[in-house]
Amino acid sequence: MVENDQDKPTYSPAGYAALIERYGLDVIPNWHKSLVTASGIHRINSREGVIEEVYPSKYWPGDTLGDHLEFALKYDGTNLAILSILFQKAGEEDIFEYVRSKPTGKYARRLWFLYEFLTGKTLPLDDLKQGNYIDLLEPDEYYTVTPVRQVRRQRINDNLLGDHRFCPTVRRTDTLRDFETADLPGRCQQVVAGYSPELLKRALGYLYTKETKSSFEIEHIKPTSTRTERFVALLQMAEQEDFCRKPQLIEVQNRIVDARFRDSDYRSSQNYVGETVAWQKERIHFACPKPEDLPDLMDGLTAAHERMNTGGVSAVIQAAAIAYGFVFLHPFEDSNGRIHRFLIHNILARRGFTPEGVMFPISASMLKNPADYDASLEAFSRQLMPLVEYSLDEDGHMTVHNDTAIWYRYTDMTPQAEALFRFIDLTIDTELAGELAFLANYDKSKKAIQEIVDMHDRRIDLFIRFCLQNNGRLSARKRASHFDFLSDEEIARMEQVVQSSYGNTAISDE
Repeated sequence: MVENDQDKPTYSPAGYAALIERYGLDVIPNWHKSLVTASGIHRINSREGVIEEVYPSKYWPGDTLGDHLEFALKYDGTNLAILSILFQKAGEEDIFEYVRSKPTGKYARRLWFLYEFLTGKTLPLDDLKQGNYIDLLEPDEYYTVTPVRQVRRQRINDNLLGDHRFCPTVRRTDTLRDFETADLPGRCQQVVAGYSPELLKRALGYLYTKETKSSFEIEHIKPTSTRTERFVALLQMAEQEDFCRKPQLIEVQNRIVDARFRDSDYRSSQNYVGETVAWQKERIHFACPKPEDLPDLMDGLTAAHERMNTGGVSAVIQAAAIAYGFVFLHPFEDSNGRIHRFLIHNILARRGFTPEGVMFPISASMLKNPADYDASLEAFSRQLMPLVEYSLDEDGHMTVHNDTAIWYRYTDMTPQAEALFRFIDLTIDTELAGELAFLANYDKSKKAIQEIVDMHDRRIDLFIRFCLQNNGRLSARKRASHFDFLSDEEIARMEQVVQSSYGNTAISDE
């Protein structure tokens, strides 16, 4: 640890920060950075999404690789991507010596397991013969699966969300703890319980269409009526079948794209997300995994999905890890974003999070809050892109020159889980509750107007719509073109009905 004779305190990196500096690692920054000061008190700062924690000198772990690895697991968390990169750079002998020096220590056992898990190599150590099994991840700090997979070699409870091919992690932040105690499924049931089965059935058709249009509109696509109907039909199957398997994912892709762009397998070319800013100049937002890495990554994603299905993990955590994992892997040439949002529905419905038979228009919340949705994607892409070495040829084809699979394989999905909970919260309170209340008021208004003037249903619908587009009043132009047969008194009474149901709410003309 560095000492300084002057009054200004000095800081020495510890844990991951020390190892990143020592081995010159190019990595996505860990969410937590540790520093130890020779003089000063414990304090915490937050900078650019990273919590920087300063510890007094008594916390200094020592100078060896093992010292900093143990400190990292204790204070910085378990970062699979950083550990994977580090194990490639650090000598196996140093890891071996650390584990051999304390083979029954809980941190040494975890690192021993993680070394073999992440590298596929076996350290020249005998299996442990005695001692209690310990959890690999602390369930109080991470979302984990149960029952665990017991590993006899290190006497470890492997409670990870996935395996070595694809293994996201999600930390139990205060935000996520608060959402879990808020009982969102219960709130959803409560919203739905206030309405008749007949009204819910009518609302369902509209919500399916709304979700479809919103999902396409996020990508600035105006679907044809045929493509809309295909996507609606797909959403109607969301609670009946598990679509997170290769044949089903290909089937979904084929259903929602133009027939000319249907894929029969995962993509075999390098793709990326970007925009053209000038002639032969692209701004690259996100580089996808290399096509040769994709089969292993996608097999890992579907295996993680199966593991979480039966592993007692929160449905929202599973939906975030799998749906965002899918869009980061980008396995198809087209429609990855729509399938990503469809998988959210599929997992929430299959896990019983959303009420049976109820459409949950989460894409509408994403569409209304584009900055938040973009931020949930950029939380990964912004940190990934400085690590990807790529070139574009004159036709805009990308070549990735370095090994990038680790970053997609071992992603901290905590920001995406928090974002998904926020979108679900918004969807319950605004999109779902709002649409059901709107329909109920519509029925009430329609019945009251019919008692004033016995008109055809379509004319009543048009009257209500025109009033809602004009702050509760029928404009002179609309009256002249559609309702010139009504008296002033009838118009005034009918406007009063709409205003008493909706106030001065205005709607857009969709």
